[in-house]
Amino acid sequence: MKQILTLAGLLALLLAGQKVQAQDFVYEPKNPSFGGGNTFNYSWLLSSAQAQNTIADPATTATATTQDPLASFTANLNQQVLAQLSSRLIASQFGQGAIKPGNYTVGNYQIQITPGAAGIGVQVTDVSTGNQTTITIPNGL
Repeated sequence: MKQILTLAGLLALLLAGQKVQAQDFVYEPKNPSFGGGNTFNYSWLLSSAQAQNTIADPATTATATTQDPLASFTANLNQQVLAQLSSRLIASQFGQGAIKPGNYTVGNYQIQITPGAAGIGVQVTDVSTGNQTTITIPNGL
């Protein structure tokens, strides 16, 4: 044991006289999104992340991609009619023509327009669900 300690001490003395060299550590990020990363790592990192992703994208599910064109057309037409109706209601209060009070049916929506002291009341009822929304457009300024 004494010989091992003596040998270790001699080695330490010999190495103490040697010039020790080292280099600086340089951090380089792997991901190119963090600035300074290698751009060739991008495709590998992306494919690795996609391989680990277990959450299905709802836009690629079968229900989203197999929508009936006729149903899409009907929904689009209903949206356009409702947009025209709302723009006419606003225009009637602030100028550019008027809309007549009464009941209107647009697709699954029953719309009742009634003038009142506070302004025009619009009640929109979804016939299929029974949900109602009431909007009061105040009289013009």
